[in-house]
Amino acid sequence: MAQFYESLPYEGYPVIHLPSASPLSIPLDSVLTARASHREMFPATLSLEDTSTFLHYAYGPMRKNSTSSIPRSFRAVPSGGALYPLELFFYSSRVEGLEAGCYHYNPDQAHVRRVLSGDHSPRLSRALVQPDIIHCSSILFFITSVFERTVFKYGNRGYRFALLETGHVAQNLNLVAGALGLGCLNIGGFFDREVDSLLGLDGLNQSTLYLVAVGSPRTSNPRSDKKW
Repeated sequence: MAQFYESLPYEGYPVIHLPSASPLSIPLDSVLTARASHREMFPATLSLEDTSTFLHYAYGPMRKNSTSSIPRSFRAVPSGGALYPLELFFYSSRVEGLEAGCYHYNPDQAHVRRVLSGDHSPRLSRALVQPDIIHCSSILFFITSVFERTVFKYGNRGYRFALLETGHVAQNLNLVAGALGLGCLNIGGFFDREVDSLLGLDGLNQSTLYLVAVGSPRTSNPRSDKKW
């Protein structure tokens, strides 16, 4: 039963252990005030530490849950029944230390696994309503859901809980981007089947719900000059 709540293992795929996330010391009011949808970005190279920071604060474990009969950590977002139905993936060819490809994040093990190798930007471009986004992004996050994790307990309302949780994770990604001096764009305009196919999801038991693109903003202060 405990395995039901665990992140999908993707055993057999190349594993890359993540460094510790960077502490975020930017005042929250500054990040919230500066939040914007950046449609003009350029794909600056990110460090593996930056990537780890995004993943950890978006959906990583924050503290242990010692009261549950099934041991699992509380994460960075509220979740109905602490069931955590979501899985995070990302695509990038601009992260130091990572080959180009699609990666799956395992929060409990603090690692990512490369589930698809190579440059898939043409395929991703065709899957987006705004195809140019992939070419101006440093990294593209995919928020997916394993629906049965919540539906088994809450029935049809479990789908609503998965959608609500997706919004929490997306906001965390936005806040981290602001704290790191980066821009982001939340994407609901994509072709579900194409994205699910790329990630190896069946679109029924697990499907993509939301995308968040991150890059260096062109129209505001460049990342290297960002000051709060």
